[in-house]
Amino acid sequence: MNFDVVTLFPSMFQGPLDDGMLARARRAGRVGVRVHDLRRFGVGPQRQVDDAPFGGGPGMVLKPEPLFEAVSWLRERYPSGRERIVLLSPQGSPFDHAAAGRLAGFDRVVLLCGRYEGVDERVRAGLADEEISAGDVVLTGGELPAMMIIDAVSRLVPGVLGNEASAQAESFASGLLDFPSYTRPATYRGLTVPPVLLSGDHGAISRWRGDAAQAATRRKRPDLLDVSSPATASVRRQRGTS
Repeated sequence: MNFDVVTLFPSMFQGPLDDGMLARARRAGRVGVRVHDLRRFGVGPQRQVDDAPFGGGPGMVLKPEPLFEAVSWLRERYPSGRERIVLLSPQGSPFDHAAAGRLAGFDRVVLLCGRYEGVDERVRAGLADEEISAGDVVLTGGELPAMMIIDAVSRLVPGVLGNEASAQAESFASGLLDFPSYTRPATYRGLTVPPVLLSGDHGAISRWRGDAAQAATRRKRPDLLDVSSPATASVRRQRGTS
């Protein structure tokens, strides 16, 4: 599984990629991440990457040529099998667990990080396969959403977590939030662990966890239980139930 990130600020990725799970996955060769400076594909001797929008308006817009050239160069320099070109933008579909699972099925994901007032519309129409948003919020650029996508998708690549069951038993994987977890001590500052978790009865523990996951979802994210909600539809698509 490989990621190619096209950004005006490649140095932003140094810390997140060099620590923790992602660093181990990269060292083991299970996940590859290459970060490319968009400015090297800029237009003219000044390597111009943005320009004022036709029709006027505030701010600058990323030009189409650098992004098209970057993807062409990637395809020539790093040939890949099944790939997905993703434009990161507030106008995209909200990123969720189902999207992470879908992207994990590609050999390569190219992440185009938007900036300023956005990108030339021809990038959306003629280059990107899809557009993804970090949520209903506007950020200064696509770099933070790109990091989030790399992290979420990498966890689903076989061998990255080391315990595949862990990824299948956490929030959103089943359409519910995760059940509460406890560890030692059994009592702390007057707060106690539910007795069933100390019983050794694995059947009862499993039933309690299922009920607790349902209760947590109903309390915190009732939209996941609403069959008409977009979040529920996304989970149902992922599980093949719609």
